Amino acid sequence: MSYQVIARKYRPQRFADVIGQEHVSGTLANAIASGRIAHAYLFCGPRGTGKTTLARIFAKALNCTGGPTADFDVNDSRCVEIAEGRSLDVLEIDGASNNGVEQVRELRETCKFSPATSKFKIYIIDEVHMLSTAAFNALLKTLEEPPAHVKFMFATTDPEKVLPTILSRCQRFDLRRIPAALIVSHLTSIAGQEGVKIDDAALHAIARGADGGMRDAESTLDQLISFCGTEIAEADVLSMFGLTARAQLLALTRAILAGEVETTLRELNDLAKSGKDLGRLVTDLLNHFRNLLIFQVSRGDLKLLEVSEAEAEALHEQARLAPSDAVTRVMEVLTDCEGRLRDTTSKKILIEVSLLKAIQARNAVPIDAVLKQLQQLRSEGAGTLTQPPAAPATTSVPVSKSVAPASPPPPAIAYEKNTPPVATLAETPAPAPRAKTSGTTDLDALWTQMLDAVGRASQFIRSQLMEAHPIAFNGKLLTIGFDPEFADHLALVDNSRNHAVLQTKLAELGHPHCQVKFIKAEAPVRTVNVQSPSPSAAPAAEPAPATTAPRRPEPTAALAPIPGAAKADKPQPFVFDKENFKNDPLIKKALEVFKGNIVEARG
Repeated sequence: MSYQVIARKYRPQRFADVIGQEHVSGTLANAIASGRIAHAYLFCGPRGTGKTTLARIFAKALNCTGGPTADFDVNDSRCVEIAEGRSLDVLEIDGASNNGVEQVRELRETCKFSPATSKFKIYIIDEVHMLSTAAFNALLKTLEEPPAHVKFMFATTDPEKVLPTILSRCQRFDLRRIPAALIVSHLTSIAGQEGVKIDDAALHAIARGADGGMRDAESTLDQLISFCGTEIAEADVLSMFGLTARAQLLALTRAILAGEVETTLRELNDLAKSGKDLGRLVTDLLNHFRNLLIFQVSRGDLKLLEVSEAEAEALHEQARLAPSDAVTRVMEVLTDCEGRLRDTTSKKILIEVSLLKAIQARNAVPIDAVLKQLQQLRSEGAGTLTQPPAAPATTSVPVSKSVAPASPPPPAIAYEKNTPPVATLAETPAPAPRAKTSGTTDLDALWTQMLDAVGRASQFIRSQLMEAHPIAFNGKLLTIGFDPEFADHLALVDNSRNHAVLQTKLAELGHPHCQVKFIKAEAPVRTVNVQSPSPSAAPAAEPAPATTAPRRPEPTAALAPIPGAAKADKPQPFVFDKENFKNDPLIKKALEVFKGNIVEARG
């Protein structure tokens, strides 16, 4: 007897023998048991998953002796005829070579005749999507209303090419890719029956290369037995099919996650020199990072993954090397590389560049984190500006002209936005207090609360408002101003979306039905009182004279102003110093966060 390949020798003969397609075999068996047998079936799925096999088993169940029944005897004469392809009532047609109108017309004429020895006349058309449009249209009427003794079974790997009018007349079954664990189990059983010794790593390598197709896996095992004999190792599988060893793949992914550029390039170079399929390597990398992402998101639930014990240990280790968002960015780079591999002639160079980009993507800082650190830097910078420099106790406070008050008022420090602090002696009462909101809520406090509330809703809107300042609030209208230097921000901020957000946050703070108005206005001058020296530091007061006549205060001499100090009526303008600009602590912190260099500095 001639040699029979493993894929045909161990082909399933009953519904119970079909691996990984229980949702289809169980439905067909229940349909037979309940007598609900349709006239047309369509089996869809990848190659080697059992489409034609299920159609043949279904035909056996319908035409077996004493049928239809799902529990038929595989040794029944009618079942043997169907399995060997010599049954007169079960016709298998290749749709690729019989795709014309003439073949369909012939089928329409022959289906009118009753079956020779069986109960049904069954037509199994493989790769039915290869039929021409004219052939499909010629088949429509017969397919919709066939004779009672005719059953159609179609198989295709590309159901999108089948006309919708054909799909609507069939019961459709979608077959799945077979999990790697089931393929390994089935190959182990076949190897035992064939007397072949094969290690577990080699079985997993075959299953990985089969990509969910059982027939591909069986054909690979058949070829390996011819090549290696009765003992098969993982190295034999890898060398024959250009696959990457699992240990090499894990080492490469570990180097990418650790940011080791040299190690990554060395591993890739070794794989390319050994003749590995670089396109398949990128696919394997994507699958591994996909498993790693699911492992992180599911918090270590291995039920969602098809991995071996060694892979599970590697996932436990690598999950600590990078967060899930970094793994997602790496996958985006590899996905782009996989799509461009088809059009490039230098695959190795493209993969090298892509792996370097993947390392950079792994180390990239998310934009949300950047915005958060910018807001923190801005807050810290504002805090340093509001703290006036402490003056020594012995330093005199300069005044702009000579005064002689009986009881001098406390000095004040006045400064404007983006100007250095300037010390002056207040000669007039303190400026009028800022506008108050309804009740006793201060406008500054309301502004601070609203910024915090807006930040929780949208950090982007809050960052836009950081350059603004409150002008007034009368309980119904909040006026917000921008300095003239930030006037270009008005067009970005003054829109319906921002108005709606601010109105909502004002309502949450107890001010419903309020409107918001943006204007161009300078920031008001802020005043900070300086405490007078403590009594202990002041010189002892002279005792009052014994006479009843009041003592005249001695005239106070005019104090000379400190060179460079601002006048009381006009603050000194801020001078931009390019040399000391780089020494600013905020600039240094920003350069450290963004890992950048100053290219140009403008005043």
